[in-house]
Amino acid sequence: MPPLTTTKSGDALFASLLTDLEEVEEVNKQLDQMGYNIGTRLVDEFLAKSNVSNCADFKETGDTIAKLGFKMFLGVTATVTNWDAEGTTCNFVLEDNPLVDFVELPDTCQGLQYCNVLSGVIRGALEIVSMKTEVTWVRDMFRGDDAYEMRVKLTKQVPEEYPYKDDD
Repeated sequence: MPPLTTTKSGDALFASLLTDLEEVEEVNKQLDQMGYNIGTRLVDEFLAKSNVSNCADFKETGDTIAKLGFKMFLGVTATVTNWDAEGTTCNFVLEDNPLVDFVELPDTCQGLQYCNVLSGVIRGALEIVSMKTEVTWVRDMFRGDDAYEMRVKLTKQVPEEYPYKDDD
């Protein structure tokens, strides 16, 4: 694959992924996994700094991520749209995405989802708070769309388990 044109320091890692893995789909999976690992760590920082208590449901969780989480870690807010009737699926729309500033993908990288790291972060963070999700990209400005939009679907609410029983 041709080299990635960029001026961001983290993109050296991205360019290395392209070189090492060669298959675009493998790079997409690796970016998602990297994001997942980041998300599992960021959730503690988010909860400590935001003073957010338990959200009542997935809808409140989605609004919290969009308004507080994106602002805290990316400096932008997302719009939450397209809630389904059950309140288990929504879309996050980002008009601005600082991860892509100064990045140009070569034409030969068709199908590459540069922002897959964000979908992994969302998935990882939500899993730590007992919500299994699927996160997919709906729109991507690298594909010529007018915004970045990801769909987040709650697939399973996992009951919290405590390591010991309180015998009061």
